[in-house]
Amino acid sequence: MTKQNVVVSDVKSGLAITVAVSNSSLFSSAVQKPLTTPGGYITISRSKLLKKLEETGGVTEGRINAWVESMRASSPTRIRPAVSLTPNRDENSWMLKHPSALNMFEEITNASKGKQIVMFLDYDGTLSPIVDDPDRAFMSESMRRAVRDVARYFPTAIVSGRCRDKVYSFVRLAELYYAGSHGMDIKGPTKSYKNKKRNQPVLFQPANEFLPMIDEVYKALLEKTKSTPGAKVENNRFCVSVHFRCVDEKSWTELAEQVRSVLKEYPKLRLTQGRKVLEIRPTIKWDKGKALEFLLESLGFANCNNVLPLYIGDDRTDEDAFKVLRDRGQGFGILVSKVPKETNASYSLQEPSEVMDFLHRLVEWKRMSVRGHSRV
Repeated sequence: MTKQNVVVSDVKSGLAITVAVSNSSLFSSAVQKPLTTPGGYITISRSKLLKKLEETGGVTEGRINAWVESMRASSPTRIRPAVSLTPNRDENSWMLKHPSALNMFEEITNASKGKQIVMFLDYDGTLSPIVDDPDRAFMSESMRRAVRDVARYFPTAIVSGRCRDKVYSFVRLAELYYAGSHGMDIKGPTKSYKNKKRNQPVLFQPANEFLPMIDEVYKALLEKTKSTPGAKVENNRFCVSVHFRCVDEKSWTELAEQVRSVLKEYPKLRLTQGRKVLEIRPTIKWDKGKALEFLLESLGFANCNNVLPLYIGDDRTDEDAFKVLRDRGQGFGILVSKVPKETNASYSLQEPSEVMDFLHRLVEWKRMSVRGHSRV
């Protein structure tokens, strides 16, 4: 597996982003011939890359009702129980399809034999509890230790809709990969336990042109939503989040209209929904699933059978990653939820405390495996 450095360049700004990746189908139609300079760099025109990634989108007034209905449903959408089934039977049926990752731990580890586990973790609702104030979504010290221990044995990435710097300020582990803004801002570890020296980090930002636009929308939404009690607007650098967890449901239609009135002026942006949050993002074909694929390729696991990706997340936006794993027929998605929900995940966990238990078991299993090999 050969690795190459990819430079995504912008002639006008002079910006160049270096990405250390293996041969990737993502760039196959965009790359030019390798330069003859040392290091084997490939140059990709930023305009060509964005043309490859962009998709059309827009906001119409008729979508307000759909937004509000989606807001009510929360995410991912709960499965509606059939009339003939009791809630208990419906939940039991769902658990048969998405059993507890703790109960099926041996099945998961058996699937990893001869393979490298790569761990992907959402943050909010997975490593930290969901709280009313997103600025106070702190993870516990015990959870931090669990994640640090996992990273000692497996490449580990945090994949979040949050700004990458914000997630790092919560997690504070330099040995992890961080994919912020739904994977539109990716950076690799600056250190690892195997190599204490500072590493050259992977860096990928496919939506840099959108930064001025995102900043404009953030400021406009701050002004527009200030009349709605409980609404909170968060600038996640490559996307803007409008949190409505503390907004009275009677005001949701008003809030959706406020967001629409701003977003209609920006056809290059689109709206998606997370857990009690409206997300404004660039209309490019990039999400947590694409980020997962990019990181696997960066680690040298493109088109490899000797890798087992595990992705743990609780939100609708994590479904993109779950679907990628299901479509690849490789690895497992694990949904964090106390209630049955439509999902592409293979397994489930109920809450962050169970996520921590799963991480502890994974570390202990790996330690025992290493000890067993050392005795042979």
